[in-house]
Amino acid sequence: MDIQAEKISLAQLLLQTEDVTIIKKVKAIFNSQRKDWWDELSIAQKEAIEEGLDDFKNGRTISYEDVKKQLGIL
Repeated sequence: MDIQAEKISLAQLLLQTEDVTIIKKVKAIFNSQRKDWWDELSIAQKEAIEEGLDDFKNGRTISYEDVKKQLGIL
């Protein structure tokens, strides 16, 4: 099976159809195959992100300039 030829054939069929049901089904297939990046993160990564969001919501932030100073970039 030539995958590129199959993709072109499917694209042509999709472009030619006026059947909304087919278009919705194809879209549903693609949507069901998508993975949520959040589900791919480790527990530690999720906790770090949530902690950062909580810091931001509660005003515990520093400026970009201060970050550069701390890293010795300035």
